[in-house]
Amino acid sequence: AMLIRVYTAFLTAAQALFDRFGQAADPYLTMVGYFNSLRELGGMKRLAEDDVQTRSYRVQMSLVDRPGLAQRSVYNIKELTSRVSSQDIPKYLDQLEVKFNASYDSEKETYVTRWDENEMRAIDVLLATNMLSVGVDVNRLGLMAVNGQPKGTAEYIQATSRVGRQFPGLVCSVLTWARPRDLSHYETFEHYHATFYKHVEAQSVTPFSPRAMDRGLTGTMLSILRLENDLFNPNKGASELDETDGEEIEKVIDVVSDRAWRIEGTGTKDLAIQELKERIDEWAKKASVGGRILAYERKGQGKENIVPLLERPGIRPWRNFTVPMSMREVEPGVPLIMNSTHLGDAPRWRVRPPPKKEEADADERKNTHDEGSGPLF
Repeated sequence: AMLIRVYTAFLTAAQALFDRFGQAADPYLTMVGYFNSLRELGGMKRLAEDDVQTRSYRVQMSLVDRPGLAQRSVYNIKELTSRVSSQDIPKYLDQLEVKFNASYDSEKETYVTRWDENEMRAIDVLLATNMLSVGVDVNRLGLMAVNGQPKGTAEYIQATSRVGRQFPGLVCSVLTWARPRDLSHYETFEHYHATFYKHVEAQSVTPFSPRAMDRGLTGTMLSILRLENDLFNPNKGASELDETDGEEIEKVIDVVSDRAWRIEGTGTKDLAIQELKERIDEWAKKASVGGRILAYERKGQGKENIVPLLERPGIRPWRNFTVPMSMREVEPGVPLIMNSTHLGDAPRWRVRPPPKKEEADADERKNTHDEGSGPLF
């Protein structure tokens, strides 16, 4: 019942703002609901399609007691969860970008929204799970209701930061008194929100595992080398490797390998030294090729023959100088297509009919004779 009242109040109050101010109220016309489980979301979706729609449309009957609300037709309700087809998720994300268009109606003296027949319409209510907290960057969203305190502070921050990105946002946390964790957050609500960044959970990492070094060793090596030495710092400094006496390179190897030894021990230190020397040798070979300039990245459209040392992650195999350019880059997806043209037909098995009574009696007499004619094993 509490969620129904919150959704109805937010939706109808946003409609009242839209009736008066028009397009300026658009960030508050799409209501985002965040849930910790699909079970809770499924229950709210049924309520949104029934009670919330009914109450939002009948709100004009109680305007005397609750001013500041306006009648609203809520019908475009979507969900962003794992239950949604992967083909529909991009459509919903595009639909979230659609604004409520505003045109002034001189007869009603309010702003109204008119949609063409085939026009993509804006979403009234979006119900989502933790799928919303990663990768959903919609600047126009400004209204959210969180059902229950999320299990982690990092998740709570990520989810609630989806609203209010470009315009001031409003987040309502609906806590349940019967849940001890929700009750504790309610009692320390102000202090927790004033200091919740220090409550972000620590993540466990394995910094010098073999696969972690495959991905991060090159970037770490180059960062230290470029920051410590002016010769290697510019983009074209990648071609200066063979002009040094090796002291800078040895210093980088010592710094990284010593760190590996402190964390994981001698075996990991030896592996780090081996991996670093392998990269240095490959880098030196590329820098020694004449007739071109080796740079870290290919920048600009100059006439110089510039060859980049670093490669961005993509569909090509990961090599020693493939370096992620941001923390958001992950492995590319692998599309799979099932080729059914070479699949054979199913076995043509048939159900064996039951034996006739005469054949069954004959088999029984034969089995009885066989059992009595010799030893049983």
